[in-house]
Amino acid sequence: MILRILLAEDDFASRKFMTKYLSQFGDCDVTVDGEEAVDAFIMALEDENPYDLICLDVMMPVLDGYQVLKAIRDIEVQRGIIKEEKVKVIMTTALNDESNVKMAFEAYSGKPVDEKKFEKVLKKLGLIE
Repeated sequence: MILRILLAEDDFASRKFMTKYLSQFGDCDVTVDGEEAVDAFIMALEDENPYDLICLDVMMPVLDGYQVLKAIRDIEVQRGIIKEEKVKVIMTTALNDESNVKMAFEAYSGKPVDEKKFEKVLKKLGLIE
């Protein structure tokens, strides 16, 4: 299965690494701030070509990852998207304290990204075998 992926990452080095890494699983669109991520998500829905996975950096300009995730979930509710069809989201952060992990309340990956652990998260979410 080729995934449709949105990466929201403001740090150039992390963005470059994640784009290269994620491209093995599918097509990867990239945004550099939270507002762009929300806009890309909406455009994908309007084009009837939604994302399978969104990777959100917690700390981004304009809107942070938590604000983006809330906006995405609100849009899904407004559009009547059922739970099974909601986009899978993985939050990434260099902040390594427990409160950030708990706030992600979905899938979480620390930075730098451990590729084996990240693949376990993708499997857990049912995105890869």
